[in-house]
Amino acid sequence: MAESETLPPVLGVPLDDLRRSRTSVKWGVHGPDVIPMWIAEMDSAPCQAVVDAVSAAVGRGDTGYALTEAYAAEVASFADAEWGWAFDPESTKRVADVLTGVTHLLRLFTDEGGPVVVSPPVYNAFYDVIAACGRRTVEAPLGPDHRLDLDRLAAVFAEVTAGGHRAAYLLSNPHNPTGTVHSPGELAELARVADAHGVRVVSDEIHGPLVLPPSTFTPYLSLPGTERGVTVTSASKAWNLAGLKAAILVPGAEAVADLRRLHPFVTFGASHLGVIAQTAAFRDGREWVHRLVCELDTNRRLLSRLVSEQLPGVRLVAPESTYLAWLDLRALGLGDDPAAELVRRARVALSSGPTFGSGGVGHARLNFGTSPEVIREAIGRIAACLG
Repeated sequence: MAESETLPPVLGVPLDDLRRSRTSVKWGVHGPDVIPMWIAEMDSAPCQAVVDAVSAAVGRGDTGYALTEAYAAEVASFADAEWGWAFDPESTKRVADVLTGVTHLLRLFTDEGGPVVVSPPVYNAFYDVIAACGRRTVEAPLGPDHRLDLDRLAAVFAEVTAGGHRAAYLLSNPHNPTGTVHSPGELAELARVADAHGVRVVSDEIHGPLVLPPSTFTPYLSLPGTERGVTVTSASKAWNLAGLKAAILVPGAEAVADLRRLHPFVTFGASHLGVIAQTAAFRDGREWVHRLVCELDTNRRLLSRLVSEQLPGVRLVAPESTYLAWLDLRALGLGDDPAAELVRRARVALSSGPTFGSGGVGHARLNFGTSPEVIREAIGRIAACLG
């Protein structure tokens, strides 16, 4: 038997233990009787390589300011080994987290009040970040198949850049909340239409390591024609390290000079312990994340079966990636925001669909990055409250 098969499951933490031990936002916002399946934080056991690295640093008093060169090198090594994507770590910039990096890039690539295009339903924090940096959100929704609508994108890009306005496109790759894995052809065509209209693409690839079989992840910058784009990523989702802050900006070949324009102050926000943790994750936590992906695949199939059996009328968009599932609950008559009703009736907290933009009314996002026990209990509660 392989060593990995003898290890306890990554997503095997019992519900009672989670309630007793977790003090983060996910477990602290709602009452103790609520099962939280909303914010993108997993109920995972930790990666031991990360525990050892952080514990050792704290133990020796190594808690100062971060040097990030080793972190960048390990992200590059991981990307090359996992996806065949090679980039120069010395061309990168390191920041506090992905959304901070996105904020800096939007300010760099667009003007005050300028347009930033997104494809809803899409990561709800994109809307907050765009507003916080004084830009204007323009929607180019996904198609009915939850894939990029490239004709619509081309039309919107032409519209927002008319008159010489600078614009950016904020890509979720893979796509949150639908779990769509964009194909190489789709990404190449996105790059072509963006370049034709002078739109700068910022690709959030924080869920890249969590693409589920048989799908495969394509980094945006790994394709020809993407040289003016910038990728932002981190270990925070795949290794459940949101509390250990660090992220990286990776420029395409024609965006290297743009990143040099960022003020040095904004590139010193990564936490020293976050850098230590994420360096260990990318370097020594690869087997752990591979085990996690296998367990998420099992959870995805379990969730699909339970929804089909216990929630007639509910349409689950089976995700190709991430630990997030997009639920169409319109047939249940729970109103525009079913998550608000379900937390009240079933004591299960999901993410509010309307916050993800156009196409979110009557929908909710469910986080299945938890134990099978929790998934069964949550779907059972929802079914019971609807019966």
